[in-house]
Amino acid sequence: MVCLGNICRSPLAHGIMETLAKKQGLDWEVDSAGTGNWHVGEPPDRRSIRTARAHGIDISGQVCRLFRVSDFDTYDHIFVMDKNNLSDMLAMTRNKEDEQKVSLLLGEKIVPDPYYDDTLFEPVFNMIEQGCKEIIKDLS
Repeated sequence: MVCLGNICRSPLAHGIMETLAKKQGLDWEVDSAGTGNWHVGEPPDRRSIRTARAHGIDISGQVCRLFRVSDFDTYDHIFVMDKNNLSDMLAMTRNKEDEQKVSLLLGEKIVPDPYYDDTLFEPVFNMIEQGCKEIIKDLS
């Protein structure tokens, strides 16, 4: 799961996907990262932590990190939140195989960045949750 700073959307997606996959009995390794390095080493945004907690998901132990090219070797799928993240990830790909792993979490739609608008955290959670449910249905 990849977004810009790895503090709002991708930590939510990480926590949601991990929780849903476990409930389905799937042994999936889920992680999140950012394309920008502003928050490396920090926990997710307090508003993301609060929103996830309201839905019974604890993301407070996550640590923000930068996406690494080696993540293409580790993960089968790289889900991004918006078209800027998509461009950034595609620019990092080394080959067609890497490129085929990258896609928007919501198909053709983007997940808006709630960082500057507190009222977006709950709708963003719901969008991500629906996207994760679709991915689980498609991949399991």
